[in-house]
Amino acid sequence: MEYRTLGGTGVRVSTHCLGAMMFGEWGNTDVDECVRIVHAALDGGINFVDTADVYSRRQSEEIVGRALKGRRDEVILATKVHGEMGPGQNERGNSRVWITREVENSLRRLGTDHIDLYQIHRPEAETDLEETLGALTDLQRQGKIRYFGSSTFPGWQIVEAQWTAERRGLSRFRTEQPPYSIFVRHVERDVLPVAQRYGMGVLVWSPLCRGWLTGRYRREAFDRSPDARASRGRARGGPVAAQFDESRPEIQRKLDLVEDLLKVAAEAGVSLTHMAIAFTLAHPAVTSSIIGPRTLPQLEDLLGGAEVRLDEDTLDAIDAIVPPGTLVDENDRGFAPWWMDTSARRRRV
Repeated sequence: MEYRTLGGTGVRVSTHCLGAMMFGEWGNTDVDECVRIVHAALDGGINFVDTADVYSRRQSEEIVGRALKGRRDEVILATKVHGEMGPGQNERGNSRVWITREVENSLRRLGTDHIDLYQIHRPEAETDLEETLGALTDLQRQGKIRYFGSSTFPGWQIVEAQWTAERRGLSRFRTEQPPYSIFVRHVERDVLPVAQRYGMGVLVWSPLCRGWLTGRYRREAFDRSPDARASRGRARGGPVAAQFDESRPEIQRKLDLVEDLLKVAAEAGVSLTHMAIAFTLAHPAVTSSIIGPRTLPQLEDLLGGAEVRLDEDTLDAIDAIVPPGTLVDENDRGFAPWWMDTSARRRRV
């Protein structure tokens, strides 16, 4: 396992970060197996674990907390806040009211007295960045969090957050967690260069693009088994279901691209899965790539490719298939920019 410094923090983390989104009802409901996955990841050299309050409606944090009992000091523990957690009007978002309340819930669920990296899961229009940064700075000074970061923020908001922190004498975002994969390359245009400019660590989510870059979904062999990500996504409905809707032209394009990428992986002598993760780690801005195994065999396969790195010819071949800066499917952006809503694009008289 390779280790890199997380931005300018001085903290050393594994290039493979264990993502816990699949722990609980969203993925694996066998708590004991989830605990074994965490332990196997630590034994395999991973020292970075990422979860969120909203994953499986709190269950993921609870499972991670159980798994880390007696091993808490072995990991850099990251979680997130923002998503809707209850029916109340203030049980979500990026306000001081919610952040200071929800951090206590996350600490309790995780069974710890501090969170190493506390992240704002998504940006929102309703809350000033100064409000959010002020709350996070206070939590840091209280010792409840060590560092804080953003997740799936556009480049311009990352810059605004850095400037706001400097002008107001607040602590700043030290990390960004964007979606990044061979199919989701739009962050190469602004987010990744901005993160480099401000010395931010970058941990990327969905390097396998929700399973598309495993080879599990092919035109002649589309996995429709009940435990497949596509089947579970359809059951959840909404935007998640659209990511596997074969009637959409973007999905047909993905099916074609997978065939081309499989040829590149074969020429490189690696699996498509390992090539996809190594691709994200090749970008100089990226510190760590989040892997989200649902089962122990999946983790074992992912750990088996931890040392895979791609040569220039392989990276050039990938660029020729999916050019830099490309977003194959808008549904993979990670959030809907509010400034593109109809009401934001129309001047009313």
